[in-house]
Order: sequence, then C-alpha cells, then structure tokens
Amino acid sequence: MAHQISRDYGNEVVHAVGILDDGFVFLADLVRKLSCPVVCHFLKMEAADTAEAGHQPRRNIMYGPVGDISGKNILLVDALVDSGITLDHLVQQMLFRKPKSVRTAALVDRQERRRVDFHLDYAGFQWSGNLLAGYGLEGSKDGLYRNLPYIAEIAPGGTG
Repeated sequence: MAHQISRDYGNEVVHAVGILDDGFVFLADLVRKLSCPVVCHFLKMEAADTAEAGHQPRRNIMYGPVGDISGKNILLVDALVDSGITLDHLVQQMLFRKPKSVRTAALVDRQERRRVDFHLDYAGFQWSGNLLAGYGLEGSKDGLYRNLPYIAEIAPGGTG
C-alpha cells in the first residue's frame, strides 16, 4: 500500500491525517514506508446517535480541528472502515475546504457492512468476520488489546 501511495503522490507533499483512536498504529507504520514527503496530523472523530420522539435516529459526527488544508494533498488514514458513514462525512467536510486532493486509506475494509456508497482509495484487506482487536484496534469497551502487535479475531461473545 505504501508503495502505491508513494507512486501516486510522487514528490508531492502528503498530509497524512491519522484518525484516532484506532488508526494510530497503522498510520505510524504506513508513513515510515512512504517515500514521498509526509506531514503527519491526528484527528479525533466521534459519532453519537440521537433519537427524538417521533423522528428517525440521527447520527451526529464531531471531529477536532484539522488546520488549513487548502491546496494540500490530504490522506485520511484509519485502521478499519465499517459502515463508511463517519469517513464519508469527513471526506465531504474536507472537500469544502478546497484541498488539492483527498484520498483515504485503511488497513481493514469491511465493505459488505457499508451503509453509504463509499470506496476506499487504498485498502489493506477485506474482512467479513467477527470483531477484530490488536494493532491499534480496541476490541473491547474497556480499551484493552490495542497494544497487540498483530490483528486477532474476537470470538462471538468473547473478549479476546
């Protein structure tokens, strides 16, 4: 993946934006393999569903400031893309700020779980199994297993 990204950007500067919390380990490994010039940024995204009586549930997506991205090549990096809703929303918000380009990369693509028409520019591998943990992925509600140096599948009903 890093070879393809480097080839696509050539000698242009890439602003790699790691999406926290899950994407930090993957971003670190990915940018060390890029041969193009890279500036690293981090972005915390949170999604919250709200429901009002008599209305459909609504997803609110919040994220921290990114800074001036006008005219810059932006590469949004996450560890795993599931429904695609939050990353698609972030891409749309970035495009309003007139970057030179916005591309997306994820180690794990759960394409069969998409709820929006969203395609990753760079994907490590497809996954349709159970919950994953390790390599930055939380895997449990209490934050355990991010430190594993590999990705592991969590058995249904299991915690690791």
